[in-house]
Amino acid sequence: MRGVKRLAAPARGALLCTVVGLLACGLASCGLSSKAGSDPDGGPSTAAVASQVTPPLSDVTPLDDVRDWDGEVTAVTDTPIDPVADSPEPKLPVTVTDAQGTKVTVKDTSRVLALDVYGTLSRTVFELGLGDRLVGRDVSTEFDEAKGLPLVTQNGHDLNAEAILGLDPTVIITDTSLGPWDVVLQMRDAGIPVVVVESDRGLGNVADLIHQVADPLGVPAAGDALAKRTQQQIDDVTAQIAKVAPASAGDKLRTVFLYVRGQSGIYYMFGEGSGADSLIDAIGGYDVANEIGWDGMKPLTDEGLVAAQPDLVLMMTGGLESAGGVDGLLKRLPALAETPAGQHRRFVAMDDSQILGFGPISASVLDALAVATYAPGDTQ
Repeated sequence: MRGVKRLAAPARGALLCTVVGLLACGLASCGLSSKAGSDPDGGPSTAAVASQVTPPLSDVTPLDDVRDWDGEVTAVTDTPIDPVADSPEPKLPVTVTDAQGTKVTVKDTSRVLALDVYGTLSRTVFELGLGDRLVGRDVSTEFDEAKGLPLVTQNGHDLNAEAILGLDPTVIITDTSLGPWDVVLQMRDAGIPVVVVESDRGLGNVADLIHQVADPLGVPAAGDALAKRTQQQIDDVTAQIAKVAPASAGDKLRTVFLYVRGQSGIYYMFGEGSGADSLIDAIGGYDVANEIGWDGMKPLTDEGLVAAQPDLVLMMTGGLESAGGVDGLLKRLPALAETPAGQHRRFVAMDDSQILGFGPISASVLDALAVATYAPGDTQ
């Protein structure tokens, strides 16, 4: 039996705590949408407002010059549920060792809760073919098939013990991105098997995370199939992106990922080991964080922005909206306004629950981000 891996190092644990604290503080799925259109004077492409799903990279014409556009763009993906199996029969009981080193035995998967800050775990359950066994959802689980499920989170991403117990779950799969942690412990004390999977996310462990969900649910074969399909989709999309992204490091867009909650005064730049680095690499950007030695997540500074000199900024739509859009963000961060990204208002935003979720829809996320970056005029 494939076990759920233990977190490897104290430094990594501290990094995860930072991620979790930030995301739980303000993650929300806000509907800021924009598009890019052609400048009537024939100049660089300029962004406007839109809400349509971003077309696939294979259907668009990339810009000849990756820097020949101005204005914010929103990448929008709406990937339908496509289970790899039709109601697979779980092989139970099953015992796994979770990310915290706890041995958990699951005997019943008839009433499942899969909870995390991105909604990735519940999506994974649906893609495994077990969506009809989910009895509740977190606030980030917003795809149509799950919207009718009762919420077990309140005040954003706080777990509600009463709501969870009221659903009488037979197994809970979660990570450390939701809290209070006392609620999780309370569920264990109530006799509910709780499997804690790893909270770190990146393209390098998408398949492993799928297995961490499938194995305790007793459907390892479906997990193998979903992991294989997801990885193949990621490989296919990254191969397509490689054909349109500049090959030379000097020609690539200098890219940073900013986590912003304007109403809370939170401004962070995500660096190496945050998951954002693998996202930037996958869409063919130049990860500036590596160049300037920006590890993990650190509060944004003028010095950091000056050193980074980004051509492109990736953000969550909710974060950009909370700062008052691009105008508000540049006003709050004058140093950003002096960078190439700020001067050209070159921002790509994506739904909070998708951009760093790194789950079964990873390929669609990468595809939409690539279109927004290399063919912004087609995000209409």
